[in-house]
Amino acid sequence: MNDQPIKPLPRMNMITLGVNSFQKSLSFYRDGLGWKPVVQDDIAFFSLNGIVLAIYPREKLAEDADILKKGSGFPGFTLAYNTNTPEEVDHFLMLAEKLGAKILKKAQKAFWGGYHGYFADLDGFIWEIAYNPFWGLDQQGNIILPAN
Repeated sequence: MNDQPIKPLPRMNMITLGVNSFQKSLSFYRDGLGWKPVVQDDIAFFSLNGIVLAIYPREKLAEDADILKKGSGFPGFTLAYNTNTPEEVDHFLMLAEKLGAKILKKAQKAFWGGYHGYFADLDGFIWEIAYNPFWGLDQQGNIILPAN
């Protein structure tokens, strides 16, 4: 038997959003944004270049995690979508607003040198749409971090 501790690999595989209306959220991501889901009963999975985004009814997710289903305030995290150009940031934010998302911060130059804006999706999950001139994106849209 190996006495070495198992060290977790530096990765994240899936983010699950507890949504208020599964059908409305499914429509937002599938029909509005054009992301292709794998739907199994009342959960949908979207493959996003290495990370899976799942949507699941909020009350069922809370029950599964054994936590209270009601929460308030800033959840302490944001989701991010990076683009190749500032124009793509503007386009994505306009599309999200057209689909019913609430713009929280209009696209603008960021203090760190990029260009970004924020929206809340139909369930209030906060997305940052950003162009970072210091990072690249590969052909699949994955971030290429610069070397130290």
